[in-house]
Amino acid sequence: MVNAIILAGDQGKGKLRNYSPNKALLNINGKYMVEYIVDAVNMVEEINRAVIVGPGSQLAPLVRGKVEKIIPCTDSIIRNALLGVEYLRDDSRVLILSCDIPMITPEAVEDFLIKTKHAEADLYYPIITKEANEKKYPGVKRTYVKLKEGVFTGGNIFLVNPGIIKKTLHKAEAILANRKKPFKLAVILGWDFVIKLLLGKLVIPELEKRVSELLGIKAVAVVSDYAEIGTDVDKPSDFILAQKVLTQTVKINQ
Repeated sequence: MVNAIILAGDQGKGKLRNYSPNKALLNINGKYMVEYIVDAVNMVEEINRAVIVGPGSQLAPLVRGKVEKIIPCTDSIIRNALLGVEYLRDDSRVLILSCDIPMITPEAVEDFLIKTKHAEADLYYPIITKEANEKKYPGVKRTYVKLKEGVFTGGNIFLVNPGIIKKTLHKAEAILANRKKPFKLAVILGWDFVIKLLLGKLVIPELEKRVSELLGIKAVAVVSDYAEIGTDVDKPSDFILAQKVLTQTVKINQ
């Protein structure tokens, strides 16, 4: 069994700030975005306990009775994850999900969890092939990285050993803070690593090794064919896609 933490502390500082003061509260077809994630999590049999880290007064009317606890958030993604782990306080592995992946399905989560059982690690991170993304959502723009094994984008869920969160706190925050600053990120990752990455000569084991070295843990990349994991709602065009996809999903399930 695993526990789940849904991070819903985004205060609308991005490209969707004119749509909602908090991404978790973005209304998509009459249902708030965070509700899609909560409902999917509650349908996964392997998930035991689930909590949300976010603004309680706003979230309570939407998820009361669906999660064990709403934990007040900070302005740091990593620290919000730590708050969730400290509340859960047991040895179960923890699945961390962002609040902006409304197309997520129980099947996508279950597939990811099954694949994490193939190797022992402290951190499991999904990467999704460009082919899977294009097949599911043709023409949708995502940020891709070319590796020797193929072209991939990152996912928005993680499975972690709760004991490593404090250990990796400062290092993970530094990587996140500089993720859009190429020069500073290259200094952190190492120029040899970055050059191989830019040339498309990096292999997945090298990626895993570098992340493991940086964080002082064992990290494993999990290749997923579920585009829903890597398709976040981060800009107006994503919002339009979510409206379209989720309308079709409702029709199929009726």
